[in-house]
Amino acid sequence: MPDPIASTPDDLVTPLSVEQRARLGSGRDFWSTEPIGDIPSITVSDGPHGLRYQDPAHAGDALGIGPSIPATCFPPAVGLGQSWDPELTARVGAAIGREARAAGVHIVLGPGINIKRDPRCGRNFEYYSEDPRLTAALATGWVRGLQEQGVGASLKHFAANNTEHERMTSSSDVDPRPLREIYLHAFGHVVREAAPWTVMCSYNKINGVYAAQNHWLLTEVLREEWGFSGVVVSDWGAVGDRVAAVAAGLDLTMPGADEAGDRRVVAAVADGSLAPEVLEASARRIAALAVRAAGSADPATGWNADEHHALARTVASRCAVLLKNDHDVLPLSPGGHIAVLGEFATESRYQGGGSSHVNATRVDIALDEIRAHAGSATVTYARGFDTGSDSATADLRAEAVEAAARADVAVLFLGLAATQESEGFDRDHIELPADQLELLHAVRAVQDRIVVVLAHGGVLRLAPVVGAADAILDAALLGQAAGGAVADLLFGITAPTGRLTETIPLRLTDVPAYDNFPGEQGHVRYGEGIFVGYRWYDRRELDVSFPFGHGLAYTTFAYAEPRAVSDADGVTVTVRVTNTGARAGREVVQVYTSPVTSSMLRPPRELGGFATVELEPDAAAEVTVRIPRREFARWHEPAGRWIVEGGEYIVSIGRSSRDLPVRTTVRLDGDEVRVPLTRESAFAEVMANPVAGAELGAKLGPLIGEPGSSAGTDLGVDMARMIGSIPIGRIALNLGGLMTAEELDELLARANG
Repeated sequence: MPDPIASTPDDLVTPLSVEQRARLGSGRDFWSTEPIGDIPSITVSDGPHGLRYQDPAHAGDALGIGPSIPATCFPPAVGLGQSWDPELTARVGAAIGREARAAGVHIVLGPGINIKRDPRCGRNFEYYSEDPRLTAALATGWVRGLQEQGVGASLKHFAANNTEHERMTSSSDVDPRPLREIYLHAFGHVVREAAPWTVMCSYNKINGVYAAQNHWLLTEVLREEWGFSGVVVSDWGAVGDRVAAVAAGLDLTMPGADEAGDRRVVAAVADGSLAPEVLEASARRIAALAVRAAGSADPATGWNADEHHALARTVASRCAVLLKNDHDVLPLSPGGHIAVLGEFATESRYQGGGSSHVNATRVDIALDEIRAHAGSATVTYARGFDTGSDSATADLRAEAVEAAARADVAVLFLGLAATQESEGFDRDHIELPADQLELLHAVRAVQDRIVVVLAHGGVLRLAPVVGAADAILDAALLGQAAGGAVADLLFGITAPTGRLTETIPLRLTDVPAYDNFPGEQGHVRYGEGIFVGYRWYDRRELDVSFPFGHGLAYTTFAYAEPRAVSDADGVTVTVRVTNTGARAGREVVQVYTSPVTSSMLRPPRELGGFATVELEPDAAAEVTVRIPRREFARWHEPAGRWIVEGGEYIVSIGRSSRDLPVRTTVRLDGDEVRVPLTRESAFAEVMANPVAGAELGAKLGPLIGEPGSSAGTDLGVDMARMIGSIPIGRIALNLGGLMTAEELDELLARANG
């Protein structure tokens, strides 16, 4: 048999029959593809934040009920994103890649990069951010890190998959501009910059067409516009019409085996409803992936569980966000009396539920780690609440309050249990459980120094916590080393450097998608358009608990006046940052841009780029952020393409979307936008054309006058402004017979020429 590693896809696919080519496009079982001819099988596994590779004896179990091999559970995307550090995500991707190679896995099903449109989405813990540019940068790092190990990524879920409610049947109804600018942006960036081996299509419909059968999405955008040359794989069970899916550009239907689908594909080729060259191209892409995967396989790959756990702890400590720290309650001193309260201090909540659930190699317990750091301090623990039962709530609360009253400081571990948020369902609200808030307020009555540590996968309403706690450390979901990382941060062994990737609203009713989530009658209307996350809150000047990008440190930083220089490829922003505090620290320098004037609806500012800098006390450094020109572009619906509006842009630099102490301006050359004129073009559009405008102006001027002229005053209107939106065909052909249809068409042709 020929060596598949030495063979080319042409060599391997040409000898195959139509039946074999069809069979190649469906899985052998839940986690592998069928070997066909000399084309080897590919093994895939879940694993955006750690490998979930099931024991082959349970390979038919798609729900994870059967055992998966031990693997390192790194912070899920909700936590990892808060690092704002693509180099860190690359290190995580590389570590997962090593574990995958050791397990014989060729493709890891991740990362998930859907935008966090609404905080109630049950799968938000698997996604990075509400912002597409931050998501793109972090995911690009992860994919590069993974694939440098010879393991392929599967970028998911493509696309506009932002709710768990009816996730396999609902239609995401979204206009072209937000679809392009918000929901496709990160996918396009990662495809162009990191070349993932595969892209996974989502379950849902997009504007009425299933993603798995969407030729515009899978072929016209993904392949033709972005240049993707890899394999498009379905989400598990996403394909309802195999022939339509293949015709649209989907290559691999999972899971397998899909013998009935294979037969329908063969029949479609035979009756001419599916072009044979389409099936052949799909087979060649799968063969190329199989050859690539087989060529990079290395069963001898080794990895050290202790080293990976240490990395997980380092990563976790970079991802927690210090939201509040009044009176410098943190870091704690290793002495005195500390009351540790809350179930999550002993039963770590460190990952989300569902297909990404990892069988962790070990789990740090926060209470144990706090005691290890406490030195001479007395550490008292009380459970405070029980997420599994409320029968003993009063007794547990009384015990915790008593412990808090005797202590110098109380550390409360609050959050959501795995049963309260998970893949498969959306939350109905964003509240902390009532018994936890009651505990917090009861402790406040007896204790003046309170630290709250939060564990959760989705955004929580924190207004009640802000008023009762002196310090708040948002630990999100931080992986198997969460307990150790939190203890390190509480005692200042490490310093908090994380930043929020989502806005924390004051109330659920402030959320952009509040009236359009999770959808009804099979449709989800993306009525907020481009105003997702901070774009919405800033546009409406709504107060929030904490803004996008927010995060405190154990030190302070000052910004000098910035510089911004444009060239043909983008803008370079430089700013000097100084550590003005007494401790070393890491600052996330965020750069936001906005045009001074625009012909398009815009938010007040949008994240253009960011960088990190680590500084010792009193040290300073020049920080440079490069913003590519394409990040200034916006989707122009009439022209059907991206355009950069020329003119002056405000460049604001700082610590969050609402803490921007310094700014400068920069001028960009704009793209020419010429939308072809038709009879349906508005009068104002036609008048703006130098050819058509001059001729029509001569004919219509006496009738309508110039804007602000006296024409139309008898009717009490500005005639020129009133007719500006009327289609030119209706004016020219109906208003006194100024010209014939032929004359109008000739004029428009000259204008378009």
